[in-house]
Amino acid sequence: MNYLRGPTALDYVRARLVHAPLCELDPSSPDRVSYGVVESIEVADDLSEYTLRVRDGVRFTDGSGLTSKDVLYSLRAPAQLNGLPFTLLAARSFDLDAASAPDASTVVLPTRSPVADGRELICQSMLAIKDGTKEFTPKTPSSGPFTIAAFEPGRTTLLKRNPGYYGTAPSLESIELLSIPDGTARVNALRQGQVDFAGGIAPTQAQSLGKTGGITVTTSELPYASYLQFTMNAGTEPFDDPRVREAFKLAVDRKRIVDNVYYGRAFAGNDLPALGFPNYAKAIEQRPHDPERARRLLADAGAGGMSVELTAGPELPGMVETATLIVEDLKAIGVKAALRELPAGQLYADHAAYLKLPFRAGYNPPALFEPNHDPGTFPKADALVKTARSAATAGERLAASHQAQRLLWEEGNQIGAVFVPTISAARDGVSGVRELQFPDLSTAKVTGRK
Repeated sequence: MNYLRGPTALDYVRARLVHAPLCELDPSSPDRVSYGVVESIEVADDLSEYTLRVRDGVRFTDGSGLTSKDVLYSLRAPAQLNGLPFTLLAARSFDLDAASAPDASTVVLPTRSPVADGRELICQSMLAIKDGTKEFTPKTPSSGPFTIAAFEPGRTTLLKRNPGYYGTAPSLESIELLSIPDGTARVNALRQGQVDFAGGIAPTQAQSLGKTGGITVTTSELPYASYLQFTMNAGTEPFDDPRVREAFKLAVDRKRIVDNVYYGRAFAGNDLPALGFPNYAKAIEQRPHDPERARRLLADAGAGGMSVELTAGPELPGMVETATLIVEDLKAIGVKAALRELPAGQLYADHAAYLKLPFRAGYNPPALFEPNHDPGTFPKADALVKTARSAATAGERLAASHQAQRLLWEEGNQIGAVFVPTISAARDGVSGVRELQFPDLSTAKVTGRK
């Protein structure tokens, strides 16, 4: 139940129903975020400080009011409770030790260095928890639209509407979340009417379900698609040669991946993250599939006939199938390529060892480019990203971001082959589910039920 240490998709779906968001990414809004228990975020002119205003009237299920101390603790908790890396983004850019809550409605966050994208960091996957929370149980005070009535680990969670929720009351009185890890069993439960909604549908299953009467398949829209990438370790030979990296990128037939792995339910990538977000450099030309040029580049680099092993696992729908096609594409340009497929859950089990692999699959959830850039491999790009986050004007920041993306497109070490949306399916009568990074069931409706 600790969403900071999970998450499986189901863990975060449950957490989002139980714990209200501080705020959420919303590229269509003026501030690029929509507000929750934090009702506004003000940014100092010199980008050195952010001031959060806490919404009045929000209450936890134990009857206590949510205050600035709870919001500040929610931001500090990922580090204090050993949260996964994606929960630590705010801590990287804000000096949370020096942050303060001068009154019950205000949080002041000093930045470690000037950043203009702090709103997005604060609003990326951060949920409100009560000050001092150390563990998560069905009795843990919460402030979301539902409360936990019953919980069986690995089996089921029964949620009841929270009568004290500060926002619009959910349409449904209750939701039961079933944990069905096997994708085929999950689809069969939907077909047989045992469940009304199923998430994490594989592309092949979506093809079949789409032809089934009484069931509707939905696909999340950009920017809510995960970035499936294949990283070449630029610190090892021959990937320290930019010609080899470019050859590998040119070898990949992205259209074949979209058509044959995802049956059209995916977006071709251009070796850059953050497709669909406002700062994405969409003016950069799409990388072509050019095996002839790839062969020439390998020959020029003295890497013709090189051997490589691509490590992948079933951590995202289609990851292994995409890796299989990439291995075939590499063989077509003369590379002695092989696929090493790990069991589910093993790809990231030893993260330090994973980062040392010469050629590895991976994915990032939907996220902005600049604050999620991983520095250390390309210093010129790192400097541009720093400018993109700290320059005085929006125009300067956007120009630096696009320059950084152009540099990474030309010299980078990622084959960003495809963006994978969330695929879900529901029985007729179900509506209102928001397809975000994970399905949001808080606004779901089921015709004929309360």
